[in-house]
Amino acid sequence: MNNVDSSNEKIDASKGVRKKHELSAILASMASGAVAGALAKTTIAPLDRTKIIFQTSHMKFTIKSAMNVLSNTVKEHGVLSLWRGNSATMARIIPYAAIQFAAFEQLKKILSPDSRDSSAFRRFVCGSLAGMIAAFFTYPLDLVRARMAVTQRGRYDGLSDAFQKIHFEEGMQKFFRGFIPTMLGIVPYAGVSFFTYESCKSVYRKHHNDNEPSSMHRLVFGAGAGFIGQSTTYPLDIVRRRMQTDGTQGVVNPEYRTIVSTMRSVVHNEGFTSGLYKGLSMNWIKGPIAVGISFMTYDFVHERLKKFINAEG
Repeated sequence: MNNVDSSNEKIDASKGVRKKHELSAILASMASGAVAGALAKTTIAPLDRTKIIFQTSHMKFTIKSAMNVLSNTVKEHGVLSLWRGNSATMARIIPYAAIQFAAFEQLKKILSPDSRDSSAFRRFVCGSLAGMIAAFFTYPLDLVRARMAVTQRGRYDGLSDAFQKIHFEEGMQKFFRGFIPTMLGIVPYAGVSFFTYESCKSVYRKHHNDNEPSSMHRLVFGAGAGFIGQSTTYPLDIVRRRMQTDGTQGVVNPEYRTIVSTMRSVVHNEGFTSGLYKGLSMNWIKGPIAVGISFMTYDFVHERLKKFINAEG
């Protein structure tokens, strides 16, 4: 009888250790994702703000005009104004990246429990689902961040003030304007990004005796993933931003009610390429930088946290 009790106690203890280790692994993924997202977005915040300004206006985009927007912003409002709305970005990107990377790691374990290199299809599915989960839980923060980026100083006195004003002036439903194009865009974007990055690492290991790629290689792989992912879904990003920021200048555009009507309006008024792909060249600069930094930082921090957890365990 004592032997049975002792055996049960060992099993219970083993389960407890395993659950503790699994929880630590999830927290490590979330912490690594939070750091990666915050660093990446802060680095490219001025370019991101400039891109949103063009996406939500009828201004024709050129590199020269983008530089003019940047310089005029600095002259009129100071250097720190280039990071206006970054508090909302951080409030969104930290939980978004934490949830996305943690979800991706858990989905990999579920779909490919015994393999470090899952199939191409599974990489895409894991990335897509992780992006959808993260976007679902953080979408209102994305909308507020876009609003703060395109409005003048004084319109919103910080993140909480923006939430309150949008809620009382436009209603709760406004927080989910553009939600559907976001979810439609995140499937190919997150799927392609994670698929490309993980595939590059897998190919590297196969050609380098199963050694892991260096941080510089990961930065390049991530940049390529960002370039491909954002290029494939950019028109939906335009639609999302138009729907999110509609009404910020005091005029509500009735054509920005649905995805189709918004896309039709943009094409009719600004042209197909110059409208739906406005600012894409800037995205080819900031997107790869942000995604490259994000993936590289995540792997760097995550690997060290895992070593620490294993050492403690």
